[in-house]
This record gives sequence, structure tokens and C-alpha cells, in this order.
Amino acid sequence: MDMKKQLHLKRTLKLPQVIIFGLAYMAPMIVFGTYGILAETTHGSVPTAYVVALIAMLFTAYSYGKMVKAFPTSGSAYTYTRKSISSHLGFIIGWAILLDYLFLPMVIWLIGSVYLHSAFPSVPLWIWIIFFVVITSIINVISVKMTTNVNFFMMVFQLLVIAFFLILSIMNINLNTGGNSFDHNPFFNSHSSLSSILAGASIACYSFLGFDAVTTMSEETLQPEKTLPRAILLVTFIGGIIFVISSCFLYLVHPNYTDFQNLDSAAFEIAKQIGGTLLSSIFLAGMIIAQFASGIAAQASGARLLYAMGRDNVLPTKLFGYLNAKTKTPILNIVIIGAISLLAVNMDVTTSTSFINFGAFLTFIFVNVDVIFHYYIKQKNRSSKDTFFYFLIPLVGAVLDFGLFLNLDKNAKILGSIWTFIGIVYLAFLTKGFKIAPPEMDFQSVESPTELPLDQKSI
Repeated sequence: MDMKKQLHLKRTLKLPQVIIFGLAYMAPMIVFGTYGILAETTHGSVPTAYVVALIAMLFTAYSYGKMVKAFPTSGSAYTYTRKSISSHLGFIIGWAILLDYLFLPMVIWLIGSVYLHSAFPSVPLWIWIIFFVVITSIINVISVKMTTNVNFFMMVFQLLVIAFFLILSIMNINLNTGGNSFDHNPFFNSHSSLSSILAGASIACYSFLGFDAVTTMSEETLQPEKTLPRAILLVTFIGGIIFVISSCFLYLVHPNYTDFQNLDSAAFEIAKQIGGTLLSSIFLAGMIIAQFASGIAAQASGARLLYAMGRDNVLPTKLFGYLNAKTKTPILNIVIIGAISLLAVNMDVTTSTSFINFGAFLTFIFVNVDVIFHYYIKQKNRSSKDTFFYFLIPLVGAVLDFGLFLNLDKNAKILGSIWTFIGIVYLAFLTKGFKIAPPEMDFQSVESPTELPLDQKSI
């Protein structure tokens, strides 16, 4: 067998599997885990914050779809920016993305471990963290097929828990209030303000992380130019609708957002209110399953981003560009991300999430800008129709993302700036003082879907 062929990722994923991957990464039940914080930030107008976030993310998802058509390879925004604007800026965007992809699994597993530790306090937190890291790493090492199959069952369970909650919410409203709770406006109240809603939308956008992650699976997706743009928009829209509807019913069941005993577990208090111990126990199980599914997807995406940068020789190729010939998975990168996530043993959720926020919005802004540079400026698609699709829409997306970026908390901006500065210093070293371009990926080495044997075109 040609040894070069062994170094290619295997194309097996179809639209349903990619959507499941994105939704699993997004973890729809995160709407319950963050509800208390959002309720306090928005003064009860959580659904409105999600609507604003959804609008911004749909514009950005549109731009991701356009860019993945132009560059259907692993690397996501890192590749888009280096090809559309400059290789140096592409490196910095890739460096910023690492904030998401390296530390998000750590946050996900930390949250899951905190839930389990609260349910079983006799078991130390660090044991749960190691448990999450080991199990998800093994699943990701085996194959991407294993990853998507496991995520499917986890996603079904999450959606069933959400559906069960919504049914009990409607029953609770009708039983206890005669339906009068529907008179409350979950979208705006006398305490709401534009600034509080925008601040909440900045937090709510974190729930959408995952729609962009599907682009990192482009080299393992059949017909990526067609499949991925559809998957990106569908993942964003489906996730957004789940967030808006769920947060609406959370408010309708419990309009008083100021009397939660613990903001971090506000949804569990509401679950116990409408369903007693049974529903709160099911919720705990649902959140743990959600963290597993999201952690698997986050680790898989991060490993493939490192693989793309390693293949470019932007990061050391022997380490980060290694692909196992048997499993066709970047095993070393999976292990690296798992090792980084062990830092969660000595961190809290607030500190760890600060690493993520900066990179996410910076990436979203530049993906929108990439569309303008690639299609409108470089390819000169400037008819009236092209101006609308390749200039105005991505420009609106960039402005919306920048507005949310400005609403990030101070710690996120400080940590993000420090990380970016480190990246610039490393880039200067890599390019001998910016005198040469960073090494570039050889796109001709990426397999075409038509080159795969028939037995590799199904999952």
C-alpha cells in the first residue's frame, strides 16, 4: 500500500453525522447549565439574549459555509484567513483558535466533574476529571466513526431530557397557574435593558460553539463543499431554537430570577420544582451525558486543528502532524489535549472559561472578514447580487461579532491579549522576524472523495 495514502484522513461522514457532531459539540443542555448566570445578567430576558446571539451566529455560520466551499480542508478559520488575507495573520487566528480548541475540552470535563462531585461528594473531583479524560480519549483514538456513533446516542438522550422538561413545564404552568404564566413576557420586562441583553448575548454565544467545529471535519466528510455549509447553518439554527424555547419555559415556570439559591444550579432548582427528585436526577444524568458528548467532539476538533497546523510545519510536524496509519486519527494530538485538560484539577470553571471567550469572537470576526477578502476583493465578485452576499452579509456578521466581543469581561480580554502576544512572538521566531511566510499546507495531498474505495463511502 502507498505509505502516503496512509497519512490521509478518511472520508466517511454524511450530513446527518456532521449535524450530530456539531450538536454534540454544542451540547444543547448547556442552556440549563448557564441559565442562572444569564438570568442574572439579562434581568430575566434570557430568551432575548439567545435570539440576539442566534442572529449573530447565523450571519457567521453563513460566512463559515462560504469559506468551507472555498477551502474544504482541516484547519477551519486558520486556513481561511491565511489563504484569504495573509499567512502571518492566518497563524495568529490559528493561535487564537487554540484558546477554544485546547481549553474547551478542559472546561467541559471540569463542569461534568463538578456535577458528579456534587452528587457523589465522597469521590474526589480529580478522579472524575481523569475519568472523563481517559474515556473520551479512548473513544476518539479508535476512530471518527466511533466518535459519531457514540455522539448519536448521547444526543438522543439529551433531546429526550429536554423534551421531558418542556412537557412537565407545560403541565406545571397549567396546573399551578391555570395557564396565566403565559401572560409573563420572557423576552423583555421592566428590569431589562439593551446593555444587559447584549452582555447576556455575549455569554449566550458560548453555547453556540460547535457549529464552527464541523469545519474541522472537512477532510473526513463526503462532498464537503455541499455538506458542510448546510450542516453549519442547520446546527446553528437547531441549537438556537432549542436554546430560545428552553429558556422561555425556564422563565415561564419560574419568573422570579432573583431568588435562586445557587445561580450555577438554577435550572436544577426549577427542575426539582416542576418534577421533584425524579426530574432533577434525570437532569443530572442528562448534563453528564451532554458533557461526555461535547467533550468527545471538542477533543476531536482540537486534535484535527493541531494536525492541520502540524502538517503545515507551523507546529513541529513530527509531533502534531502525526497520523496513525491504522486508525487514521491524530492520536498524539488527542493525548496532548487530554493532558492539557488535566490542568482542570487545579482550576475553577470561571477561570478556565476565560481562556475560551477571546479566541471564539476573534475567530468569528475574521471568518466574516475572510469572505469579503476572498470573494469580493480577490475574486472581484462585485455585481449587485455579489455585493449583497459577499460584502454586506459578512460585514454585518463581523460588526455583530465585534459588538459582542466588546462585551467580554475584563479577564477574558487580558488573558486573550497575553495569549495573542505570545503567538506573535512565536510567529516572529518562526518567520525570522516576519521576513518569510509560515510554511504552507500542500492541498494536493488531501484526498478527493472520489478517490476513496466504495467501502469507505458509508458509515
